[in-house]
Amino acid sequence: MAEREKLIEIKDLQITFGHGRKKFVAVDHVNFDIYKGETFSLVGESGSGKTTIGRAITRINPTSGGEILFKGQRINGKISKELDKEVIKKCQMIFQDPMASLNERAKVDYIVSEGLINHHMYKDDAEREEKVQRALREVGLLPEFASRFPHEFSGGQRQRIGIARALVMEPEFIVADEPISALDVSIRAQVLNLLNRLKKSRGLTYLFIAHDLSVVRFISDRIAVISKGRIVELAEAEELFLNPLHPYTKALLSAVPMPDPEMEKKKKLLVYDPSVHDYSVDKPVWEEIKKGHFVYGNQKELEAYRKELK
Repeated sequence: MAEREKLIEIKDLQITFGHGRKKFVAVDHVNFDIYKGETFSLVGESGSGKTTIGRAITRINPTSGGEILFKGQRINGKISKELDKEVIKKCQMIFQDPMASLNERAKVDYIVSEGLINHHMYKDDAEREEKVQRALREVGLLPEFASRFPHEFSGGQRQRIGIARALVMEPEFIVADEPISALDVSIRAQVLNLLNRLKKSRGLTYLFIAHDLSVVRFISDRIAVISKGRIVELAEAEELFLNPLHPYTKALLSAVPMPDPEMEKKKKLLVYDPSVHDYSVDKPVWEEIKKGHFVYGNQKELEAYRKELK
């Protein structure tokens, strides 16, 4: 198998907020790669650091340690103006709340073309309008919506405007930060299908952030599970669902609702208790336990995980 191209590499990433006594480590020595053309999902509960990582890749959040590489070039910390521009164009973000992330006072035409205007990515007004209309059509909205304001749209339509705003920059990589959690269940599938379709037609790569494992199963190539700023398990989507190893992953999976009411009744909810790990002497490491399946644990735990896989 040919070596896949790494689009994003995260090496020993650390992100802290505050100083001195108030210092809070939000992301603690995180490592993973995202290959070109894949959907890589980052799953964990609220406050686990997943959005912080997404925002660091798009240079919204500063980092305090480690490296973020885009196509082999370091993009965190101080970088050249040219590279900064390149990252802004090529790495876009779709935000969680389509209500809060769109400027209520601006028309859709301006919202979608703001990036184009800031970076002078058009010859004349006609070309800019054409780019905006093409982006709107691509996400399933009518070009005439360009002259309306965000409050005239439903949640699902607003999220499509947010997606069009990211697409118009012609990015290669998109951080989708819980793009469907604020939407009605009936609309969620439409937005997921849209993201999948765009991935194929535009050759996009996604970092998909979610707190719900059931959502990511069908759209992800690989899934990383994060807890309190640390990635505890990483594997291909089906592998993770079939052979979850870390107790935190198992707890998350046990919360996934089952469509069969009988099975749902019999299902046992697992509650993750961090005190099951004794890391006082036997220190934990990040290890590949099976090809492509990584887990965080000390030697004793890793032995138990290996036995589980046999």
